[in-house]
Amino acid sequence: MSPWLKYFIFQIPGWVISAGVLASLWHWHFIPGWLGAIGFFGWVLKDLLLYPFLRRAYENDTKTGSAAMVGATGVAEQDLAPHGYIRVRGELWRAVVSPPERVVRAGTQVEIVSADRMRLSVRALASGSSKSTGAAG
Repeated sequence: MSPWLKYFIFQIPGWVISAGVLASLWHWHFIPGWLGAIGFFGWVLKDLLLYPFLRRAYENDTKTGSAAMVGATGVAEQDLAPHGYIRVRGELWRAVVSPPERVVRAGTQVEIVSADRMRLSVRALASGSSKSTGAAG
């Protein structure tokens, strides 16, 4: 659903309430009909003018969970050969080195390149990685 359509749908209850209040004020002769109409159209105009400032709140490009971790940096808690654990934002995450033939030493700073469920793929940022020479533990 487009942000404009979401915004429009969320404004409808406010328009209905304002129309009801203004119609009631007109019915009980507290305000003339022309003032009620100006008040209602002013309310709708206010909502239309606020849309450019509020549009981002209605967009869907927000990433959550492990996908939000892509691009973040962390530190290898143990040797990643190619699997192990890294610490990111104070949390331990299961990680695999990309490409898998690399070994990342403990204490090396890593960058998260992708996320699949609860496993992160990382690459070394510093010189703490090397080619593996045989079977990795």
